[in-house]
Amino acid sequence: MPPMTTTHDHLPLARKAMDYFDRSSDPFLAVKTSIDLLKEAGFEELDETGTTVEIIRGGKYYYTRNRSSLVAFTVGEKFQAGNGGFKIIGGHTDSPNLRVKPRSKRSDKNAKSIQIGAECYGGGLWHTWFDRDLGLSGRVFCRNRNGDVESIDQRLVKIDRAILRIPTLAIHLETAEERKAFKINKENHLSPILAQAAQKALSGDTDDSESGDNGKVSSKKDDEDGWTEYQEPLLLQLLSSELGIPIDDIVDFELSLFDIQKASLGGIHSEFVHSARLDNLASCFIAVQALMDCAQQDGFLENDEDVSMVVLYDHEEIGSTSAVGAASPILGEAVKRISSVLNEEEQAVAPHDLYEATVRHSFVLSSDQAHALHPNYASKHEKNHQPQMNAGMVIKRNSNQRYATTAATGILMREIARRSNLPPVQEFIVRQDCGCGSTIGPLISSSTGIRAIDMGCPQLSMHSIRETMGVCDLSNGLELFKAFFMKFREVDKSLEK
Repeated sequence: MPPMTTTHDHLPLARKAMDYFDRSSDPFLAVKTSIDLLKEAGFEELDETGTTVEIIRGGKYYYTRNRSSLVAFTVGEKFQAGNGGFKIIGGHTDSPNLRVKPRSKRSDKNAKSIQIGAECYGGGLWHTWFDRDLGLSGRVFCRNRNGDVESIDQRLVKIDRAILRIPTLAIHLETAEERKAFKINKENHLSPILAQAAQKALSGDTDDSESGDNGKVSSKKDDEDGWTEYQEPLLLQLLSSELGIPIDDIVDFELSLFDIQKASLGGIHSEFVHSARLDNLASCFIAVQALMDCAQQDGFLENDEDVSMVVLYDHEEIGSTSAVGAASPILGEAVKRISSVLNEEEQAVAPHDLYEATVRHSFVLSSDQAHALHPNYASKHEKNHQPQMNAGMVIKRNSNQRYATTAATGILMREIARRSNLPPVQEFIVRQDCGCGSTIGPLISSSTGIRAIDMGCPQLSMHSIRETMGVCDLSNGLELFKAFFMKFREVDKSLEK
């Protein structure tokens, strides 16, 4: 049996996770926050665009794609071509949210409030976005001028104060039928207020001011591509001020809205974490933390026969079909390229390609949050599959392969937990009269041929602007992920193929 613990024992890890959640307000910042941790643990950045990459056994590395997806890995010193494989934990950096439209200006001559255009990203519970204090974060593309030479770089920005808000309609202005339905028109009802038009006039701001060091917006006829005239001037001024650059140097952006309320401990015994983006930053955090902990553990790299890897994808919430989603070649290319570098000598003498052998020895633990039993809606859960918070990670199954779990991959993870003296894993299937979601596991497995399982920490309020999970499950997940990296090869060899 695992040793008895109290909630208090799990709080240090929970507080570290909460800081990670607060810092990771969009996929770009989630990747940056992860990289900051990896650098502290001695991981070395690789240039994926280079034609040659130096990777050695015993090394620790990471690289990004689009700055919104991340690959991090360690190489065991006992890795041998054809006999070793890749132990992979996959997650995703994105969450449902509102994003600023490419043309942010929301024109309405009769409006007395300044709004920005916002687009729904993913399948959010949009009614939870009303009456929240919203900030803005993401990346801004900036033009650099050095004489006749121009370049465009990317700058991350996080405006962590309540600059935006989507107010609900007063109860007195709704009919009883409207109150009961609370129907939302995404185009009409989800545009946040940025400022009051009267205040803009009092401050002397106008839409046709010449640009310069005073931060005014340019509407010069020689504007290079006409982009600026479609942006809300106050938004550009805000970005200019935050980045310390002239407005004319801003050429584009990808900006997300987020709730500025910080993650917090909840429950009378502090047994819950309440936070935005638990789906799927909780998986991202414990995956990165597990890789770092194993890499720093005495004897791990020296005795490891495999490559231990974390892959955090973007765009899971919209189907993963992008250049940086789980349906992209990111993982397959990583396995092939790393294997090629490590197998150079073996490839020179072996008559066959060792890549296929490496794939057969590999495994993907796809980690996305799972549905905990909701005490007010217990009937929504299949009666024999009702995961509880603070009771361990959840294996997600679906016979129609909406999840990648099979009996063989499920027993492998259960055996790893048993041999590591960890709490038994829980099981989840969706009721047959409810729709079943999916995640990155089936996409990875079908595109690479690597065995996979779908697992996650149980939580409530999935896809809300603010979600809830158990404090102990962060520790449960971390310990299981570390056990996966440390015991996978031993357990896999013991299973009859």
